[in-house]
Amino acid sequence: MKLIPMTLLLAMIPFASPAQDMPEHAHSGHMAQPAISIAAPREGGQSAFAAIQEIVAILMADPTTDWSIVDIAALRQHLVDMDNVTLRAQVETQEIEGGARFVVTSDDPAVMTSVRTMVPAHVTTMNGVNDWAMQAEETEGGAVLTVTGPDAARIRGLGFIGLMTVGMHHQTHHLALASGENPHEK
Repeated sequence: MKLIPMTLLLAMIPFASPAQDMPEHAHSGHMAQPAISIAAPREGGQSAFAAIQEIVAILMADPTTDWSIVDIAALRQHLVDMDNVTLRAQVETQEIEGGARFVVTSDDPAVMTSVRTMVPAHVTTMNGVNDWAMQAEETEGGAVLTVTGPDAARIRGLGFIGLMTVGMHHQTHHLALASGENPHEK
């Protein structure tokens, strides 16, 4: 049996015209007929592509954009690193007093490089937020993230990837990268 994509199925569903649902006397023009509007697609089709598309639109709308330093390739690489760390790295969690220690590794050299890029960068950005003390160190196969704070259960509950997502800094971070800045340096 061949599967039909959901969007195709939805497109095949007949929609009633507004005129079909109106009483017979309404067709004479005495009653306004509501228009049916179908929303245009909004998603870029893939999350990294959509994130890049959003940043490009912002840069193109800004007349002060310095195109001589724009670096969309740097944003793309950052998104590759995010994908590698989120989906391909192995994480070993060790409970420590006041928090957790996360050993993040991979046998894949590309993923290992992503881990060694992302973990220290996150510590640079987030150390001290929520009263968390964060430390990063390079280790064989990747990096170690150590996080302690007043609510160890929360730190452990969030786990490595949850901690990596905390803070709405990612969007401005992506714009900074694409604009030729290096937000990983303080």
